[in-house]
Amino acid sequence: MMMLRHGFLAWIILSSLAGLIGCGPSEDHSPNIPPYLETGDLPQLQERKLIRILIPPHGQVEYLPREGSPFSLERTLIESFAKSIGLTPIWIRLESHDQLIPSILKGEGDLIAANLTMTPERKRQIAFSVPVAIVREQLITRVDDKELRGPADLSGRKIVVRRSSSFWQTALDLQAQNPQIEMQAAPEYLDTEQILHKVAQGKFDVTVADSNLLDAALDYRSDLRVAFDLTGDRPVAWGIRPDAKALLKAVNRFLNEAKLARPGSKVYRADLPDIKQRRVLRVLTRNNPATYFLWRGELLGFEYELIRQFAKQHQLRVEMVVPPSREDLIPWLLEGRGDVVAASMTITKEREAQGIAFSRPYAKVSEILVSRADETETTLPNPASLANRTVAVRRSSSYWGTLEQLRQSGVDFTLQAVPEDVETEEIIAGVAEGKYDLTVADSHILNIELTWRKDIRAAFPLGEPTPHGWGVRKDDTQLLAALNAFLKKEYRGVFYNITFRKYFKDSRKIRKHIEFRASRTGVLSPYDDIVKRYADRFGFDWRLIVAQMFQESRFDPNARSWAGAVGLMQVMPRTAKELDVGDIRKPESGIHAGVKYLDWVRKRFEPELSVQDRTWFTLAAYNVGYGHVLDARRLAKKLGYNPNRWFGHVEKAIQLLSRKKYARQARHGYCRGSEPITYVRKIKAHYDAYLQMQTADSRVPTLDRSTTFPFPLIAFKRAKT
Repeated sequence: MMMLRHGFLAWIILSSLAGLIGCGPSEDHSPNIPPYLETGDLPQLQERKLIRILIPPHGQVEYLPREGSPFSLERTLIESFAKSIGLTPIWIRLESHDQLIPSILKGEGDLIAANLTMTPERKRQIAFSVPVAIVREQLITRVDDKELRGPADLSGRKIVVRRSSSFWQTALDLQAQNPQIEMQAAPEYLDTEQILHKVAQGKFDVTVADSNLLDAALDYRSDLRVAFDLTGDRPVAWGIRPDAKALLKAVNRFLNEAKLARPGSKVYRADLPDIKQRRVLRVLTRNNPATYFLWRGELLGFEYELIRQFAKQHQLRVEMVVPPSREDLIPWLLEGRGDVVAASMTITKEREAQGIAFSRPYAKVSEILVSRADETETTLPNPASLANRTVAVRRSSSYWGTLEQLRQSGVDFTLQAVPEDVETEEIIAGVAEGKYDLTVADSHILNIELTWRKDIRAAFPLGEPTPHGWGVRKDDTQLLAALNAFLKKEYRGVFYNITFRKYFKDSRKIRKHIEFRASRTGVLSPYDDIVKRYADRFGFDWRLIVAQMFQESRFDPNARSWAGAVGLMQVMPRTAKELDVGDIRKPESGIHAGVKYLDWVRKRFEPELSVQDRTWFTLAAYNVGYGHVLDARRLAKKLGYNPNRWFGHVEKAIQLLSRKKYARQARHGYCRGSEPITYVRKIKAHYDAYLQMQTADSRVPTLDRSTTFPFPLIAFKRAKT
């Protein structure tokens, strides 16, 4: 067999990958498959139920990062892709980088995963997926080498890179500009990190590396530095045989969803001045009916509306961040993953001791023991009656401390720890179902549950009402002062009262919110099934289409704009006729038209763009026209912004097209730039929220429309501050 020339060691199954690319996210389980040739497309791969992944050689050296490296992230992505189409990934390590493309063309593998940069030469040989990363090629030297500041300083220096890498051509271009630069071909069996190691040791002079690999290396070593960038943005992608069109389509469909849905790296610590400079307030919260939830496409919640009003007064956009579990709220705040915690959090000394400062209270709530409805005042009259009972709460909750104090006072009961990712409303449902004996809930959360269900009972309060506040890092004194000033002014005001009543007093609205909450129903819109069908056909994340549909029409198929756009996706009748999709006033035809047109717009942007930015450009062009986005990209480049980035770059340029000075120079003239900026941001906000809501567990029972509850609601008092 042809693979025998590489040696059987070239075939490394998943069980041995841990030593090759660092510890992966999961254990490896793969059959020991002998080498074979296959040049077919996706149907042939599905017959074998295998997909072979070609990877470059990686030395088993201690300095390789074990988590978070580009190779580890790429591996995780590929495993997810393989699972999504029912295939088992088989990893094949080749002996040298220059074997990657010849091996896939010969049928010795099905996909190349090697942090491979798209270059014109490579694109002539193989097909590439949409980008999995956008990188810059950088010149790397030792940290104590202070002489290199720009290309002119390379005279007499030697650049060491592999001849098969994209870096070789970059180095040749430098040498053409400065013949005094020397070049040395590194052995093809060395990977970039091994070459970097030799540079650090002084065995090689300088080298070139992709920014993502260098970033990973600098996480664990301090003996290298970036001298300067050699290129602008360059796409890194997976390689596929040119005739494997079905496989390429499946890969791109997966990546368009996975890369867009992947959260960005936004870890930083900032007080109010820096937050205002970034214009984004990151709010750590939880998905539940008292804080933040999705209802018929709208983002709602008492905490959400309150903190959004604060942000509005400071001209900030709100970015809601939902950690995996409630116990992550404070650690994520301290790490810099958010700026403020707004999650119905009780002010406690234990939480303050962790390094956070609380705002002034904006409400006081009672901690109430919750039982099943068949319990009576006789069986549970007071705390002493808890003897020999079991109370289930999260260990990180304030309830845990309250119950611990009760046990220390002499009441003998069992305290059961519930998983941290389970919300209080779900624990209450568990009590109703008999999964848990008893639990504790804040009065405002229990009020919501009592408006619609008759299978639980409020037994008695545990102590005096406790205050709720927002949490910030102790060092963020200016943010804390601003939050306190806002709460002092608003908590007695009209906005607070109206918002408070909507979520905790108006039983009719509460029941509606419960009934159609997305985390309960799993439904984002009335048209999810139709959207999924057409999103899959054209390779979009269906949740993005729902977010766009909400922005366009609020899910109203009869919507009509002032300009004559019609239907759920607000397509112009003339455009719909060209798309040949039928009557766009009908939901299915309207959705079909919108997604088909969105795909047409996307194809006008180069596939080498990152998945995220290509998406934002596409949405902006859908809203305002491709020509205006093209003008904005040209203007962005002229002004020194990155024409391949939407947020913070092209969006700034498109805003300027509303000014005569810039509109006169634009090919497509005047553009009301604020509209596509708002359009893209609102769709992204809803899309991000949909992703978070989709992870919510819907373990509580559905609403019984006939439910009435005869007991009075428990008092939820505004704090007297």
